[in-house]
Amino acid sequence: MTARKNRISRRNFLKGMGAGSAAVLLPVGGAAAASGEDEELCTLLDLSRCVGCGECVAACHESNRAKYPDPKKPFPEMYPTTRAKVEDWSDKTDVEDRLTPYNWLYIQTAEVEYGGENYEINIPRRCLHCRNAPCANLCPWGAAARQKNGIVRIFDNVCLGGSKCRAVCPWHIPQRQTGVGLYLRLLPNFAGNGVMYKCDRCYNRIADGKLPACIEVCPENVQSIGPRSEILAKARELAEKNNWFMYGEKENGGTNTIYLSPVPFEVLTKAVDKGPGKPGLGPVADSMADEEKLAYAVGVAPFAGIAAALIKAGNYISSAGRKGNE
Repeated sequence: MTARKNRISRRNFLKGMGAGSAAVLLPVGGAAAASGEDEELCTLLDLSRCVGCGECVAACHESNRAKYPDPKKPFPEMYPTTRAKVEDWSDKTDVEDRLTPYNWLYIQTAEVEYGGENYEINIPRRCLHCRNAPCANLCPWGAAARQKNGIVRIFDNVCLGGSKCRAVCPWHIPQRQTGVGLYLRLLPNFAGNGVMYKCDRCYNRIADGKLPACIEVCPENVQSIGPRSEILAKARELAEKNNWFMYGEKENGGTNTIYLSPVPFEVLTKAVDKGPGKPGLGPVADSMADEEKLAYAVGVAPFAGIAAALIKAGNYISSAGRKGNE
């Protein structure tokens, strides 16, 4: 596959393609597949197909806009001031070249030479939804959790924005927005400093038997979704047939996002921009195999569960009280 050197605008690309796209859902029984009743869901991204048109990014924005933060300003001053720094993206909601609280999906581009050929590989990046997610296992407040269908979520009505999830995530995916969330009602000068945000895989659409927005709109059918066993079987088949490379099957103990590439991922990760909000694609050991983290998870789990239940109950009572006074 030779490199696509010409940039293609979203509008012109779609004009050239004609009407719409045919998003792929592997055959596992219709709505049952989308809701994840039978087995945890996994997505396969065929990077040989991605042209970087950005339609997935736009669809993610449109579908999840109601979930984005609406911070209150001025922000409370934190004590000590060095403990949890202000992170404010509310005036930069149009940033699309990295992950932010308002941008849960973005496209990395790697221009590389491999095997005597030039490639431009476009890589949609978001939360990988780990099978043994450290963010869900190690959050001291129980604000992050992994659903039975494999979706890893951060619950904004529980999150205090302490960013433990980002610190333990091998790719540092979650991003914080100051001035929103529960900390404003608890200890605004001492607790947390906002809410952490990341891709929630359009859990509400999946619950309704629909596809995630990014998959539904893709004109190149880059992504497919289905039970992990079927997705892995398909990925292995394509990798063997085309002599391609896989990422996500074993990284961090296995994720529910599988990338396929005609170029090795160690080559790609050297070529992409990395830094805050820009994760790499290097090898990642199973972080939850670490004895210290396992011990912490065992110790924190009961407390985190109780804390999450109390916080949710407090939110419900507070909400009911406000409605009763209206």
